Amino acid sequence: MRRKPIERHQTLREKILETIRDAILKGNMKPGERVSEPELAERFGISRTPIREAFRQLESEGYLEVIPRKGAVVASLSERDVEEFYAIKTILEGFAAKMAAENLTAKDIERLESINERLQQIAQDGDVKTFFRVHNEFHEVFIKAAGNEKLYEMINQLVMRFKRLRLASLSQPGRMEISVEEHRNMIQAFKNHDGDRADSLVRHAATIGADVLIQSMSHADKAESKVSSLLEKVAK
Repeated sequence: MRRKPIERHQTLREKILETIRDAILKGNMKPGERVSEPELAERFGISRTPIREAFRQLESEGYLEVIPRKGAVVASLSERDVEEFYAIKTILEGFAAKMAAENLTAKDIERLESINERLQQIAQDGDVKTFFRVHNEFHEVFIKAAGNEKLYEMINQLVMRFKRLRLASLSQPGRMEISVEEHRNMIQAFKNHDGDRADSLVRHAATIGADVLIQSMSHADKAESKVSSLLEKVAK
């Protein structure tokens, strides 16, 4: 009898998370703008407790900053934030890919290919949220195959903290299609058990992700025109 309130609580919490994430990613909520607990409580008809829980998660994902005596505000993003995150990501995931190239089984490779086929279809459908989730599955396969639990934990902590950046990057025009092509190249390197090549490809993919996001931040009106040149980079 007690399951229904719990399920409702979780559902509402997810709705709050999605509402705020979408508003920030679409630019409807600007950096520095206050996110009102009372307004959300009234809108969803709930107490402030699940809202505060959602705020804590959104803060851990880089969407919000909770300031004493002021409350939650939309966190600011800078080019430096992007550069620093992706600089670390290239090193950690590249190393994981290099180690994984020696450990991935034929079954693992098949799974990577299957996931990337799904990603290709999702990219055609333009479903960024689903693409982001399945994209994470792809990377998790080879990161786990690296066989280093501490490395796996470090990468997970990093990407969770900067979830907003990664989703924003994948949301840019053409980025999902680029990602699918990147994955094809990675799979070939894994098939060849070429750790150095896998490392290089994963690092390059992260660099492209950073470039796309920085371009969108500084030249929003020109971001789409950069896609073809980025695709050429991926093919090299």
